[in-house]
Amino acid sequence: MSTETPAPPSRDRFRHDPRRRRVVLKTLLALMLTAIVAMLLDLAFPLPLPKPRDAGAVVTASDGTPLRAFADRDGVWRYPVRANEVSPLYLQALLNYEDRWFWKHPGINPVAMLRAAGQWLRSGRVVSGGSTLTMQVARILDAAPGQNRRSLGSKARQMLRALQLEVHLSKREILALYLNRAPFGGTVEGVEAASWAYLGKPSSRLSHAEAALLTVLPQSPSRLRPDREPERAQKARDKVLLRMAALKVWSKAEVEDARVEPVVARSLQPPRYAPLLAQRLRVENPKALRVESTIDLELQRTLEDRVSAYFSSLPERTSAALLVVDNASLEARAYVGSVTFGDAARLGHVDMVKAWRSPGSTLKPFLYGLALDDGLIHSESLFVDAPQSFGGYRPGNFDTAFNGPVSAATALRLSLNIPAVDLLDRVGPSRFSARLAHAGIDLQWPSGATPNLAMILGGTGARLEDLVGAYSAFNRDGIAGRVRYQRDAPRLERRLLSPGAAWIVREILEANPRPGSVEQTFDSRGRPRVAWKTGTSYGFRDAWALGSTRGYTVGVWVGRPDGTPLPGQYGAVTALPLLFEVIDSLPRQNGDAALRPPPKNVEQIEICWPLGIPPDPQAPELCHRRLQAWTLDGSVPPTFAERDARLWNAGLERFEADANSGLRLSGECSQPHERRARELARWPALASPWLAAETRKAARLPPLAADCSDDGRDAVEELRIEGIDDQATLARAPGNATPLRLSIRALGSDARVRWLLDGRLIGESQGRARFDHDFGEVGEHTLTALADTGAWSRVRFRVLR
Repeated sequence: MSTETPAPPSRDRFRHDPRRRRVVLKTLLALMLTAIVAMLLDLAFPLPLPKPRDAGAVVTASDGTPLRAFADRDGVWRYPVRANEVSPLYLQALLNYEDRWFWKHPGINPVAMLRAAGQWLRSGRVVSGGSTLTMQVARILDAAPGQNRRSLGSKARQMLRALQLEVHLSKREILALYLNRAPFGGTVEGVEAASWAYLGKPSSRLSHAEAALLTVLPQSPSRLRPDREPERAQKARDKVLLRMAALKVWSKAEVEDARVEPVVARSLQPPRYAPLLAQRLRVENPKALRVESTIDLELQRTLEDRVSAYFSSLPERTSAALLVVDNASLEARAYVGSVTFGDAARLGHVDMVKAWRSPGSTLKPFLYGLALDDGLIHSESLFVDAPQSFGGYRPGNFDTAFNGPVSAATALRLSLNIPAVDLLDRVGPSRFSARLAHAGIDLQWPSGATPNLAMILGGTGARLEDLVGAYSAFNRDGIAGRVRYQRDAPRLERRLLSPGAAWIVREILEANPRPGSVEQTFDSRGRPRVAWKTGTSYGFRDAWALGSTRGYTVGVWVGRPDGTPLPGQYGAVTALPLLFEVIDSLPRQNGDAALRPPPKNVEQIEICWPLGIPPDPQAPELCHRRLQAWTLDGSVPPTFAERDARLWNAGLERFEADANSGLRLSGECSQPHERRARELARWPALASPWLAAETRKAARLPPLAADCSDDGRDAVEELRIEGIDDQATLARAPGNATPLRLSIRALGSDARVRWLLDGRLIGESQGRARFDHDFGEVGEHTLTALADTGAWSRVRFRVLR
């Protein structure tokens, strides 16, 4: 018996079978219509995918810890996170507990849906929704107020949206939406925000118990909130743990250990560290969902607490700012923009790190460094700290006292104003301002104002962040830079000073003793060497302290943001103690406390005052005082010449003298003399009141020989104080409690006369005009009259009780 295989139907048979052809055509038409309807529905009801501007943002510290979160327009907090940044334990718990077939189904799990339908038919209500993770994402994106998510209509809508999601997005994109949008109670959405809010840690470092807890919370975020309902949350968590054990995803031992762990949640409080910097970075990166700063969170926390405690007793409306920068990278490690963010009385919302304020004396180190580079000075160049006028500008010192002859180094360490203005007048305000601007120190000028001599005493505006970037140059070989708040921010660096000038200025500032110390010492604790400077603006409106070590540069500002005075608060008292507290709490680096050798072009040599140059072994009488000076590039500039033509010129003065008597000879003498060339070292005229009698005598020309005609070299004004005698004793009349008031005047000059009591300026008069003053303080006093011509007079007196 043979068998034959039937031949397949031929095309002719199919072509001539009308019924079969109609079935095929109807099927194709139905599929086409379905596709068209689906496309039209997709166009009519597009996916409500979140827009970046609606997502909020988070600014983090350098380790990823949130500094401050910014809610979206609905007030919801989210911390953007990717699946590869979440703990694998959480992903295991989520996918195995919520949707084991997530990676395989098309958005709907038919088996789960049939099971849910059977439960509904048996009980007459929805027992189990059979929702996939994709459907849950659809519900989150398509949620409407008052909508019953368990109704059949809602389920149908979720299923359609789930299919739509699977068409438009990949599985990883759908998973990312869940990770960032799932509700976790209150206004917290997303696993990363929930992990920080409840557990105080990133979702990348979850334990088994924590992963199970965060897996179950979105099922009923209000009822299971661990900060309010820890017992319910723990029961729900344990249910997840048992499922993981049953599925053998986690071992029984791991699950048992996890169940022992209690549910302990923090109260929901959004982070708020470096809030003003976070706000600044948010504005600068408006499209970014996550902005990583360079802030060291532990240091930030410590310094915020320290600033808050340090300034808690200051007068109302007082604020402060603090900035710590890593010298190597120019990255900010701590940023405190105000004492307390949100404190309305202290204007805590105003960021004083970037506010324009008067810099006080904080620009002086850069001026001295520039003068070193220009070869105008060395570290011990002679200046006179005495009342002077600079084209009508008459500055004084902060404490109204004057110190007479001082070196450049001393003038900088003591922050004396007269020498600084004198030096700026020789360097040029416009040139100095241009050099600062080139190095990144932008200055703000009042409308119509231009660089002038007052700028070196604070007569301009500067920002704390610019000053900190510039002060870092002292430990960066003279290179200043813009402070960086993000690691990908560009490095903007410019040379401010040469390495040698930066080294000399740093050496001068480091040699300034810390408050309460006799000298800059470094004990067994290895405290770092600090190049520090303070500043106080006019009227006590701004108090500054800036300091740089090998590793860090720190800046502190204290004042009132509204610009009103803060009497009695100045840099050395208000800002400097905090500066040293901060510096001593920073991480130590090798060499912080060690002296660093100077560059090859910096040399220490001996110089002499008043000439300011090395001593001449052949003329030891020209050296009145010996000092060790740091010089740059072998330049040893002499003491500046005096401006006023009426004054004698400081420096070397040559004359002829009789070889036997030593008397000065002029060009015309009636008697023959054995002439000998002589030289004399003259001090600046304004320094005279502060010189010892023997020093003044050594700098004075010998008398003119009687037979010689006048050479004009003795035409020097002499003052005499009238109204009080030298060595006088003053006392009030018995029973008279009024202050002891005297009317005095200086005779011998028509110039302006400044009156100094114990070295402090108490007033001025013109020519022979009278000067009235109350001399009520008991004790020994010295009254000095100093004319602009250099003429002066002094009396000493005593006031009795």
